[in-house]
Amino acid sequence: MKNSIITKLLIGYFVFGILGIIAISTISSRVTLSYLEDHYGRNLYERANLIAQDCRRFYTDGFSQSTFQTLNGAAAALDADIWLVKADGWVSFDTAYRMTNLRLEDFDPSASGSQLYTIGSYADYYPAEHMITVSVPITANFTTYGYVMIHQPVSIVHAARDSVLEVQYIIFLIIFALAFFILLLVRIIVLKPLNKISAAAMEYAQGNLKYELILHSQDEMGKLADTLNYMAHELNNAEEYQRKFISNVSHDFRSPLTSIKGYLEAMLDGTIPPEMQGKYLNIVISETERLTALTRSTLELQSLQSRKMALSPTRFDVNQIIRDTVASFEGICKPRHIVLELIFHEESIFVKADKLKIQQVLYNLLDNAIKFSHDSSSIMIETSEKHGKVFVSVKDFGVGIPRDSIKKIWSRFYKTDSSRGKDKKGTGLGLSIVREIIVAHGENIDVISTEDIGSEFIFSLPKA
Repeated sequence: MKNSIITKLLIGYFVFGILGIIAISTISSRVTLSYLEDHYGRNLYERANLIAQDCRRFYTDGFSQSTFQTLNGAAAALDADIWLVKADGWVSFDTAYRMTNLRLEDFDPSASGSQLYTIGSYADYYPAEHMITVSVPITANFTTYGYVMIHQPVSIVHAARDSVLEVQYIIFLIIFALAFFILLLVRIIVLKPLNKISAAAMEYAQGNLKYELILHSQDEMGKLADTLNYMAHELNNAEEYQRKFISNVSHDFRSPLTSIKGYLEAMLDGTIPPEMQGKYLNIVISETERLTALTRSTLELQSLQSRKMALSPTRFDVNQIIRDTVASFEGICKPRHIVLELIFHEESIFVKADKLKIQQVLYNLLDNAIKFSHDSSSIMIETSEKHGKVFVSVKDFGVGIPRDSIKKIWSRFYKTDSSRGKDKKGTGLGLSIVREIIVAHGENIDVISTEDIGSEFIFSLPKA
């Protein structure tokens, strides 16, 4: 691809290679040459000082054969020309035997100033190539008898520079090869997984939420793949939930609407005689109340889940709220001989929560417990305190919840088979609303149930 990451990396890689070679051949070459010129110049100056000390006797005691040998040996070792020059410019000795007994025109050893060496053709005496030239005076008894001059070809310095640059080029090529290896690793470790992630994201965008992204990696890419898989799974579940939600809503709305339509049409066409219309109008009213309750519960649950309904926490006695809620069910429990037992470990337990919402929770839990309890049975409501929390338990000894339904009871519109048999008017939203209210308080609710033995719902509240 034209703008792919690997293309950009390759372009950057080759630009790095070109710039590296240019940098070595220009900047590094100049810096290295400057350093070596200074290094060789200082070394020549030190050697010239040593030779000057040995040559004092040439002007005091006379020249000897050993001095010749010393100068020739030094010249050969340095690959340079060594001159002994008198103060008036006459060359007394030249290891190359070209300048001996010749006078240097415009000889001025102080012309270099404070510099230890000069670079050039030295007054055109070396027209073929430039030399590094040093000049050191030969002194004795506070008298300057002459000078030691050493001329070394700059080509020696250039050869040393080329050797250094050769090493630098080799090192750069090694680094360049390693960079290419790293580029391959980046492609394998980063780009290939990234392409897989991109392909998976495209599948998800096209609606294929069952597509599974497989990356055998424990690094950030692996975590990202796991996150995308989890996201796709949750979105798929949400889509399934949405379909079920629409199906359940349609079913729960269609049944009462069908009944209402059927009864009203029967009244209009005379199928139901006028003297019986009052009975069926009451059924119609009952069905409309069911629709109203269903609509209200759905909107309330949606509001709770979207956090649009703000809580109003206050300090209140949860035991008193339980007493008041239990009193409202006495008329339902007496005909069925159901006993509501209150077990309070303390006379009053104060909590900080939304009083009306907690009362709604208790109402829904007690309503469910009564619906699914056997006649002449009991329901226990208990409060206790532990670790700064208040726990409320609603326990019945009724039909219980099947094991495979326990995890589903918090879902919207879910009804167990036993629920559908006993409760034709239920909306299947009560426990969903209960859970959302408790979660909105930052607390937990749990259920313990065994089929044909009973169920116990326990939720926590913050102690005031």
